[in-house]
Amino acid sequence: MHPAPALDHAASSPAPAPTRRVNDAPIRMFHALFALAFAGAWATGDSEAWRALHVTLGYTLAGLLGFRLVYGLVGPRPARLSMLWRRVAGTPAWWRSALRQWRNPRAIGWTQGRHLLLSLSIVALLLGIVPLAASGYAVYADWGGKWLEEVHEVFANTLLALVGVHLSALALSSLIQRRNLARPMFDGRTPGAGADLVPRQRRGLALLLLAAVLGFGAWQWQQSPTGLWPKAAAAAPVSKHAHHDRD
Repeated sequence: MHPAPALDHAASSPAPAPTRRVNDAPIRMFHALFALAFAGAWATGDSEAWRALHVTLGYTLAGLLGFRLVYGLVGPRPARLSMLWRRVAGTPAWWRSALRQWRNPRAIGWTQGRHLLLSLSIVALLLGIVPLAASGYAVYADWGGKWLEEVHEVFANTLLALVGVHLSALALSSLIQRRNLARPMFDGRTPGAGADLVPRQRRGLALLLLAAVLGFGAWQWQQSPTGLWPKAAAAAPVSKHAHHDRD
């Protein structure tokens, strides 16, 4: 008796779903560095001991914004700010259509509305860095009193709320469409057949951006007398008199 032929698992397994590259490495690197810098700046905002790191992260956010603006002018088509603006520019038309269809909610283009919300949150986040960084520098340079610190805190809280809106819209859209819409910011690809919208990865530029951020951090470390995260100062309890003097 001859043994039964082995099953060809490779032939029986389904082919992987096609994907397209929609984000290159510099955009993904910017996204990761931007998120980390904002999270770090937020976490160190209320601690005097971590002020040097907080200021460094604030400068980093401003520098990353500058990179994004330049890359939005010369980068590949999906990264262009003009594409983002075209999506945002459709907001008034969507609102007019939604108001006309308010008696029939199913006729409202909710998918387009979610995409508009995502695009608007991205634009607001990018624009919000300008007053946040400017007010932070004014506080650092001691150009104003307590009111300026409160203004800076308002901008920080507003930006945090925008982050929440962005993540919520992303999670809701992913749940409704049953696919991970955050995936393009991790591997640069999205499900779908067709040619890649971004033909090249440009990993060299992404590494250069990372090196610039790390290099700036190292330079700031050298400029600060106690470094960027003084362990002794961070571990020491804040004196009540210090709070009284600040108030």
